[in-house]
Amino acid sequence: MIGRLNHVAIAVPDIEAAAAQYRGTLGASVRPAQDEPDHGVRVVFIDLPNTKIELLTPLGEGSPIAGFLEKNPSGGIHHICYEVEDIIAARDQLKASGARVLGSGEPKIGAHGKPVLFLHPKDFNGCLVELEQV
Repeated sequence: MIGRLNHVAIAVPDIEAAAAQYRGTLGASVRPAQDEPDHGVRVVFIDLPNTKIELLTPLGEGSPIAGFLEKNPSGGIHHICYEVEDIIAARDQLKASGARVLGSGEPKIGAHGKPVLFLHPKDFNGCLVELEQV
């Protein structure tokens, strides 16, 4: 069902400083920041040869990243994202297997302009999983 690793998302308290660190210290290709109001985050993608890193910071007070950063003030890995060919078929198969889909269970449009869903971390060894249709 799952395809390749699309990205690893890291919550950060200062997205500009984190982007500068990847750009300057690690010499990475860093895209411009973009606001994702439907998800309550500001994101920066870092392109790697085989995947991406997504830096996340809160956008507004109701952001789920704000709560994560309260518990982890220095930031940390927030989720991993896998690609799927058919997000509805993947959702239905996962739900039939007992996995919990967060939110309404209906896909939202993610930062890449494609449908995404999140799966409960308690069902995946403590890791929040994002699925993105490709």
